[in-house]
Amino acid sequence: MEKASGFTLIELIIAVVIVGILASIAVPSYQNAIQNGRRAEGQTALLDIAGRQEQFFLDNHQYTADLRNLGLGANPFISDDGWYSISAACGAAGDDFVCTDGFELTATPQGGQVPDGNLVLDSLGNRSGNW
Repeated sequence: MEKASGFTLIELIIAVVIVGILASIAVPSYQNAIQNGRRAEGQTALLDIAGRQEQFFLDNHQYTADLRNLGLGANPFISDDGWYSISAACGAAGDDFVCTDGFELTATPQGGQVPDGNLVLDSLGNRSGNW
């Protein structure tokens, strides 16, 4: 009599359970790493726009809440890969678009980045959110 070769049903079930356990650990870690990488896009965009705000202030003696005045194509500005929508607001004083006492930039996450929360940067360099 020849001995049968192959996997038994129990061995197959054990293998599937092990793969499932590994996947349940790996997938959330992967998603967290992806979110961190996307967050860098929002942080970079905020720092770039803050630099543009400072240059605008040097040229005009005021900040602006309209990002188009900074050479950006839209207000609010959408980051390169579309993961953040960035808007500007005036500090303590100013009207809708002319900021005399500072500015506050807010990067609002879009799509799959929404669970990460807003990133905020003001004219004093104060940061809030998940930096």
